[in-house]
Amino acid sequence: MTMSATAGRAQAAPMSREEKRVILASSLGTVFEWYDFYLYGSLAAVIGAQFFSAYPEATRNIFALLAFAAGFLVRPFGALVFGRLGDMVGRKYTFLITILIMGLSTFFVGLLPSYETIGVLAPITLLALRMLQGLALGGEYGGAAVYVAEHAPSGRRGFYTSFIQTTATLGLLLSLIVIMFTQIYVNANYPEVITATGAKLTPFAAWGWRIPFLVSVVLLGISVWIRLQMQESPAFKKMKEDGTQSKAPLSEAFGQWRNAKIALLALLGLVAGQAVVWYTGQFYALFFLQSILKVDSFTANVLIAWSLVLGTGGFIVFGALSDRIGRKPIILAGCLLAALTYFPLFKWLTATANPALYEAQQKTQVVVVTDPSQCSFQFNPTGTAKFTSPCDIAKSSLARLAVTYTVEEAPAGSPTVVRVGSTNVAAYDATKLSADEAKTVPGAFTKSLGDALTAAGYPPANNPSVVKIAIDPKAGLSNFAKMFDIFTAQRLTLILILTILVVYVTMVYGPIAAALVELFPTRIRYTSMSLPYHIGNGWFGGLLPATSFAMVAQTGDIYFGLWYPIVVALGTVIIGAIFVPETKDRDIFTYKGN
Repeated sequence: MTMSATAGRAQAAPMSREEKRVILASSLGTVFEWYDFYLYGSLAAVIGAQFFSAYPEATRNIFALLAFAAGFLVRPFGALVFGRLGDMVGRKYTFLITILIMGLSTFFVGLLPSYETIGVLAPITLLALRMLQGLALGGEYGGAAVYVAEHAPSGRRGFYTSFIQTTATLGLLLSLIVIMFTQIYVNANYPEVITATGAKLTPFAAWGWRIPFLVSVVLLGISVWIRLQMQESPAFKKMKEDGTQSKAPLSEAFGQWRNAKIALLALLGLVAGQAVVWYTGQFYALFFLQSILKVDSFTANVLIAWSLVLGTGGFIVFGALSDRIGRKPIILAGCLLAALTYFPLFKWLTATANPALYEAQQKTQVVVVTDPSQCSFQFNPTGTAKFTSPCDIAKSSLARLAVTYTVEEAPAGSPTVVRVGSTNVAAYDATKLSADEAKTVPGAFTKSLGDALTAAGYPPANNPSVVKIAIDPKAGLSNFAKMFDIFTAQRLTLILILTILVVYVTMVYGPIAAALVELFPTRIRYTSMSLPYHIGNGWFGGLLPATSFAMVAQTGDIYFGLWYPIVVALGTVIIGAIFVPETKDRDIFTYKGN
């Protein structure tokens, strides 16, 4: 194919085998980047014990989650840095830089000595590496989408860019599989490790967690080789030959209202809704299963993995369909369907995964009697805030136990009491505990609350009704056969529900790359599309778990947190329908902007 002034016309012809190979290769490299990024999130608790061991367990987990959040928070800055580079230097070389930064950062996490070895330098270095991962990912997605779209033939951009859309899901799936494989193998074949403090650790928690990070260097080598074979985008080459490159892509993209307003509309009218539907369908569903419905980690991961396997093809289907009927109808329909069905789907999820819990929520009345002035809205996106009043402690404890409760206002200065049926359990004030009391009072409160709930009908920790795929740690890798132990009515129903959620994800995410690429002219395309994408997904989506939990704790309704994605998705439907143009027939080689 001629990479010259005729490039725009040549795009009408079908893609050659070589071009298909290059586009598939770029998608494969992006899978590896997402794999690297999600490894940390999946292993945050284990990493916290290694690099924040100077602190109590609750505090070290907070710091580990803060480092995880840092990767999301810096993604928009990576979009600005690498977007500018991609519009000035080229797509191919920016691609190469992002994969090197991501791959090396991930590999060095696997090599990084623990806190016990190098002290405070360990968590500082970990945070720096995590921020580098976020910066690299901020530049990766926009580059992948732009590169593929600018190689795709006319009328097929939705189909070809949809392969890029599968990469986040496949990267997540790959990271889960590698972690499960490593954990099962290491714990079955190596002895426990005794730490310097005398604590016993499984071999995976002690050192095996490093293996998935170190393995990433192999993926890095493959990705670098792939990207060295790539040719520069024909649209960028034509722009460079014509001398029409932007000398200041940041100021042109965001300093001029005619371009900045398109970025704002892309954020609010497309990406924000896409982001919350994406995070609800994959991450919040997993969180809901594990933290609220008390499904064990292995079982939850298997159920989610099957839903991803069954639903991932939807990215391609809806990407291709968007070439026929448009990007907007599919994205906005996905947002609308999600908003209308989240409540019944998540209630169905609860009733199926943990029937005893669902029944108790319907029948058992739990009331927090408190002075409202003691209560906070427990929004804690970085994990650093502390909620220590009796009201906050009572509400957060009930929320973590998935208890549905109401709040009854008490006179000012009254103590906070949790009323379970006819039993009252007094909450405590964490700020007024002595050092000795701090060791005993929280545990006693948790036990008393648990006993009262069990007596009133809430299921105990060993609840037999909760879905479970049992494994034998001593059986090693043969436990992988358990991933196919799904043929019961309960498990298949759960996979169906989760697959529906994933289908919504594929509707909003499959066409989004093509839609964003087509909104902006070539000279500022990389910069312009990357920022709204990463603000939407890094902030709107990344803040979803913290926001939803705060809403649940505030209201006592385990489903109330769903209002966050529902409201954002509906806002996107309204703004997108009114203000965002349809772009499927736009010629991205000749489009100069508004």
